[in-house]
Amino acid sequence: MSAPGEMIIASVHADLGETPYAVAIAAGHHRLTADEPKGLGGADAGASPFGYVLSGLGACSAITLRMYCEHKAWPPVGVHVALTLRIIDGQRVIERVVSFDEGLDEGQVQRLAEVVEKTPVTLALKAGMTINTTIE
Repeated sequence: MSAPGEMIIASVHADLGETPYAVAIAAGHHRLTADEPKGLGGADAGASPFGYVLSGLGACSAITLRMYCEHKAWPPVGVHVALTLRIIDGQRVIERVVSFDEGLDEGQVQRLAEVVEKTPVTLALKAGMTINTTIE
C-alpha cells in the first residue's frame, strides 16, 4: 500500500539461497536469475546485477521511443539499443548507442535523440536515487 502522494513504480523480491551468488528474482509474476560471472565466483547462471541495470535502461529507451513514434503516428520502426557500462578514471559511465530500422527522416531521428535523453530510467540514473534500507 502506498502513502498519499506516493506511486509504486515496481516491486521486486530477491532471494539468495545455498548456491553462491545465484539470486532468484521475482518481479511481479516474472522469474529471473541474477548471478556473477565465473571469474568473480559465480556460476554465470543469469545476468549480473549491472547487466539488469543496463537491461532496464535499454528496455525503457526502446519502449519510450516506440511509444513516441506511435504518438506522432510515425511509421513503426525497429529500435535497437546497445549499452556498455565502463569505469573510466574511477567513474561509472554508460555508453548507449541507439539505432533505427529504415523509415524515419533526419528530423525524426534528431527528435528521438532528444527524447531518449528524457526517458524515465535515463532521468532516474542521471539524477541518482535515494535508497532507504531497513534491516530486519
